[in-house]
Amino acid sequence: MSKRAATGALLGLALGDALGFPTEFNDVPSILAKCGPWREMELPRQAFVSDDTQMTLAVGRGLRTAMDRGYLAPKRLERPLREEFVDWYDSPENNRAPGHTCLTACALLKEEGRAWQDAGQVGSKGCGANMRVAPVGLAPGLSDEQRSGAAQLQSALTHGHPTALAASDLTARAVRLLAQGTDPTGLVGQLRSYALDHRTHYDHTWLGDLWTRSQDPTPEHFIARGWDECLAVLDRLQEAVRTVSPETDPCLATGAGWIAEEALATGLLCFLLFPDEPVTALRRAACSSGDSDSIACLTGAFAGAWLGEQAWPADWTERVEYRGDLSALGALWDA
Repeated sequence: MSKRAATGALLGLALGDALGFPTEFNDVPSILAKCGPWREMELPRQAFVSDDTQMTLAVGRGLRTAMDRGYLAPKRLERPLREEFVDWYDSPENNRAPGHTCLTACALLKEEGRAWQDAGQVGSKGCGANMRVAPVGLAPGLSDEQRSGAAQLQSALTHGHPTALAASDLTARAVRLLAQGTDPTGLVGQLRSYALDHRTHYDHTWLGDLWTRSQDPTPEHFIARGWDECLAVLDRLQEAVRTVSPETDPCLATGAGWIAEEALATGLLCFLLFPDEPVTALRRAACSSGDSDSIACLTGAFAGAWLGEQAWPADWTERVEYRGDLSALGALWDA
């Protein structure tokens, strides 16, 4: 991946986060009143990020630690991920309006001897599951099974709802495909096929008995609920890419992004409206009525994976918070 896709994706994620953080919780008219025309939105001089980038770095560091110790397997990944999540939870930097599910789950993960399946919130499919999963799509040398398992496990530690698991798997898959050079015009179709292939596959190796915390009669029934919600939103996305005007709020087409499958779809929509104009895609994502920082951070991950590091203006990347940590992780995986 000579275009330095990992660096491009991680920096793009943080830039989207920093651009969308000040507009989160605002409707589009308020954003336009505050920022002017959306196509001219400027990155704040102090480009602070939210918990989205902080949690992405936690996943990236946990993954790096696990892979340094040998072949990536569930137990080998679960321990460093859990430690990274608890470190984030305890950090004074954790003051960026993080989600309730992440805080609840991390407090439980902190308890010695508690099975992670008892910490993950099986009722929650918040976008916290997949806003942070990009590293799983970027780390080199993993099999499809390892990537899928790792994407679902990192979600399940906090967000155990089957739709959160499926959306995280699809998000990592999209990042991977784009980093490998898959043409964006065929991306939604590829993701649909992937979802259909995995629809009733519950990965016992990676998830253990997580499904028993739900009301579902079987593990296959449990996981299919998640894939079916993702398939429904991918259908909406496929239609939106053909019909939506770039001038309208993207959340009207594919959802506000507070939940995992909508964050995936709306983040992808903004990227697919402007596949070769990454900064415009970020601006469209940040000027939206929904969870604008999470939507924009996913848009940035997709655009950066597709176009590489050169997608982003140097005067933006130089001032984004955590730039050193993001670049170091990206450089490791691009090498």
